[in-house]
Amino acid sequence: MTNPMTGAVPGAGYRLAASAEMLFVDLPFVDRVQHIHDAGFLVEIWDWTVKDVDALAAADASIVSMTGYIAGNLTQPDGITELLDTAARSLEIAERLNCPALNLHGTGLDGKGLPVRPVEVVTGPEWVTAVRTLERIAALGEKAGRVFTLENLNTAVDHPGTPFARATDTLALVEAVGSPHLRMNLDLYHAQIGEGNLIELVQRAGDVIGEIQVADVPGRCEPGTGEINYAAIARALRDMGYGGVIGLEGWAAGDPQAALDAFRAAFTP
Repeated sequence: MTNPMTGAVPGAGYRLAASAEMLFVDLPFVDRVQHIHDAGFLVEIWDWTVKDVDALAAADASIVSMTGYIAGNLTQPDGITELLDTAARSLEIAERLNCPALNLHGTGLDGKGLPVRPVEVVTGPEWVTAVRTLERIAALGEKAGRVFTLENLNTAVDHPGTPFARATDTLALVEAVGSPHLRMNLDLYHAQIGEGNLIELVQRAGDVIGEIQVADVPGRCEPGTGEINYAAIARALRDMGYGGVIGLEGWAAGDPQAALDAFRAAFTP
């Protein structure tokens, strides 16, 4: 059984969390959070602007990741301003929720997960601008004592037109910034669709990983419902000494509690 306040897995250095956005979806949101906590997991949320922040702050649960911006992007002047302003606002909410990590994407996404400003080709100057923007994001995180994580996304199925989306892209940006307050959110569901070689990928990313998110392919449900050998990935993470969060960001194929049980089993030695 994982510890509901720390998510710690006996015999492993990492901790387990689950997304309240994708599990127990028939319940009010705060009830979802409580169910995940009661099952022994840390909790992750997305857009805080549509949540009852006071109720979340009062909940008996540990929220470890939330969306770290409302709008904006990494390369265009107006988008950079929006990104920095809304990241600062998100840090204020993270303080209220005692949430250590705030998640970013290569650009703002709409309600369907599509980029607000699709990009087909990212130019060299845009790469440089993105690094400089992320340096400013990292500085905000350092001042607040929190960490921003940059998540890779797949462009083939869920997020076409998103710039800086591949795991190799997000890894390059995070390494270029070189700050402990900007880390990579390595989403293995997205990476399997876009790149594969998942064990090699986690080993390559190594110390710049701030979080790992999981779901199986196809279908984006819990481990065991698709083609990814998550037990082998778990062994590789333990061999690396990974001590961060592993978050289930997937739908339940059936019963949500069964999905959490399968997730726990896949990552328990």
